[in-house]
Amino acid sequence: MTKLLITYYSSYGHMFEMAKAARNAAAENENYEVKLRKIPELEAAKKAMSGQDAYQVAQEAQSDVEEVTLADLEWADGIVWGIPTRFGNMPAQVKQFIDTAGGLWAGGKLEDKATGIMSSSNTLHGGQESTILSSMLPMIHFGMVFVGSTYGQNPELSDDSYHGGSPYGPSTVAGSDGSKVPVEADLNMAGRLAKRVARVAAGIKSTKE
Repeated sequence: MTKLLITYYSSYGHMFEMAKAARNAAAENENYEVKLRKIPELEAAKKAMSGQDAYQVAQEAQSDVEEVTLADLEWADGIVWGIPTRFGNMPAQVKQFIDTAGGLWAGGKLEDKATGIMSSSNTLHGGQESTILSSMLPMIHFGMVFVGSTYGQNPELSDDSYHGGSPYGPSTVAGSDGSKVPVEADLNMAGRLAKRVARVAAGIKSTKE
């Protein structure tokens, strides 16, 4: 079995929907064991946003999802990250979790694991691509093998309809007020990335056995 971890952070549910699409697509293959895990919220952020109905609804919808642990990272052969944009970079919640993985880095525990990244932003030009690109940096330090989204497998990348996505990875637009939801193209690209990461992970794993 190839073990695939889908881990994400989501304030208002957009990245949660993308992560579920990724999980569901990969789980169609009986040779993949797939885990869905959320990155923990910061207490300061929870306090600051708890008065917003949309935030409360989204957090309640994710209440049954287990929080990711370092053991989950070590368990996986491949990892898909759902990382929303904060000023063109990853949110503090994701950074804090990644910063706890120093022991795994020191022991080479994440080396040669396939990885891909999904993102979201309020607007189409709100930093989706820069977030994926900047989020690659710690993955490279970990020794992971980055997997993007190909044009051949994602025809949406070549059309001019309104949706997210780039060769760097799937993404979605939340809207300036957060009212938009991932469109079918976004969800399809999320699913294809998960399958591609799993295929690459399986190939790498086979060379070690």
